[in-house]
Amino acid sequence: MCHLKNILHIILLLFLTNANSKTQLQTPFEQGNGNQTASYEQIINFYHQLATNYKSISIETVGITDAGLPLHIVTYRPNTGFSEKENNTDLLTILINNGIHPGEPDGIDATMMLFRDYAQGTIKAAKNTLLVTIPVYNVGGALNRNTTTRTNQNGPESYGFRGNARNYDLNRDFIKADTHNTRAFMEIFHRVNPDVFIDNHVSNGADYQYVLTHLMTQHNKLGGELGEFLKNNFQPSVENELTKKGWPITPYVNVFNRPPEKGFNQFFDNPRYSTGYTTLFNTLGMMLETHMLKPYAERVKGSYIFMHTVIRQADKSHQLIKDLRKKSFAHYQVGDQYPLQWQLSEEKFSMINFLGYESEEIISDVTGLQRLKYHRNKPVKQQIRYQDTYVPTLSVTIPKAYLIPQGWHQVIDLLKSNRIYMKPFNQDTVLTVETYRIQDYSTQTNVFEGHYVHDTVTLDKSTERVQFKAGDFYVPSNQKGVRYLLETLEPEATDSFFRWNFFDTILTQKEGFSPYVWEDKARQLLKENPSLKQAFETKKKQDEVFSNNAYLQLQWLHQHSEQYEAAHRQYPIYRLN
Repeated sequence: MCHLKNILHIILLLFLTNANSKTQLQTPFEQGNGNQTASYEQIINFYHQLATNYKSISIETVGITDAGLPLHIVTYRPNTGFSEKENNTDLLTILINNGIHPGEPDGIDATMMLFRDYAQGTIKAAKNTLLVTIPVYNVGGALNRNTTTRTNQNGPESYGFRGNARNYDLNRDFIKADTHNTRAFMEIFHRVNPDVFIDNHVSNGADYQYVLTHLMTQHNKLGGELGEFLKNNFQPSVENELTKKGWPITPYVNVFNRPPEKGFNQFFDNPRYSTGYTTLFNTLGMMLETHMLKPYAERVKGSYIFMHTVIRQADKSHQLIKDLRKKSFAHYQVGDQYPLQWQLSEEKFSMINFLGYESEEIISDVTGLQRLKYHRNKPVKQQIRYQDTYVPTLSVTIPKAYLIPQGWHQVIDLLKSNRIYMKPFNQDTVLTVETYRIQDYSTQTNVFEGHYVHDTVTLDKSTERVQFKAGDFYVPSNQKGVRYLLETLEPEATDSFFRWNFFDTILTQKEGFSPYVWEDKARQLLKENPSLKQAFETKKKQDEVFSNNAYLQLQWLHQHSEQYEAAHRQYPIYRLN
């Protein structure tokens, strides 16, 4: 009998301990004074505790980061965790990314509380939605904790650093994928296949009353019915619901060091950015930008309410979003025109009610020159001009397929990481294809995220018979990743692999000439080619620099001879039309 009492006592203690652990699952933010954020170790430990206590939560590792540690994904779904098979059901899937810039940790703390509250049932979870979060994307930056680098930011007391373990800004890396973090993200993204993507940030380009601003995927670039739904339905529904809750929100205030009263335009999220990348796979993307001058506790609470609101609004339209997204994968077909470059429309704009502050230019006590001063004790509501329409300025016809020589393994590896289907030739094959030669290009003089980006490019296009070897790749355009193919392989696209220096080896000649040797051969070349001689003489008459430079003349003749190497400026990706 005594033995039985001991057993019952142990069971009771275990029950009370477990119950107590469930109620004690508070975040470091909640345990502090509202100005603390969790460390990397505390974040991961918290989610492990959550997964231990609730069957609706699971946590696992995926890939590796530049810091040598894996990424984690945490999943919430009532009564089960995530498996890839579940993504074939009618559930809407939302992926939340946190800590891409660990000095902006609002979303980290808010997501911890949100997942716990869903698991504990203290707030009502969406019944048709599967939630997945990356608790901390920039692991290296989170571990590089400090108290000083966020010069403009009002809390928390300490935080991570913007650069990752190799000092990359990860929100510029989604197309070029220089980091292990991005490669791991690609694995997660394509495994989860989210219908909606949320990326939590903090920002400050001006001062205003809002705690919350949003940067939705550029709707023209998202395109089709899905883009129209985002602009005309989903965005207004989120904005209206947040206003009802006492959390007014405005589009991201895309200005720097000037008052917003003069108006602003929507930020254009190229594929280097997270929401620009997710757009290529027809995912509704939204970036939350809380205002860094607001108290940290307000920003965390606002992030929590924003995510909960987006989740609830998406859940209401879960089937419509999934249907529209499915249709979007069939939107671009072989032979259609696909926009590669965009320009802001000056004609199309709207007037929005903006909650700002009065501002003025005053004399600086520091420089003695003019400076901008906001008066927070003088809030104003004013109508301002907002432009969010972009129009294509350059388009390309979608080919039947791209053909990629096997030696360009960096490109091939990235295509595979993005689940692009490709088939190797099983024997040497000759095909008539469209080819590009880089006629001209310019390169930025300052390094940007490890690259000297090519900012302009012009092409010579031709049709040629090209031999492909066994093992080279045939990449059909008729697949879900067609937009990724076009945005990376077309050199003129805003964030193409060419612009990011993937093909720079073709831009330098490997063979040359000695003028004293080539001089005699050039004379013979002109003698045997009257039309070339006429073009040569015309160029000398029209180009004074050319006519006074012997080497430039010999070089031009060399480039128009059979001695000129075919590989120079020959873009090594081919189009089959």
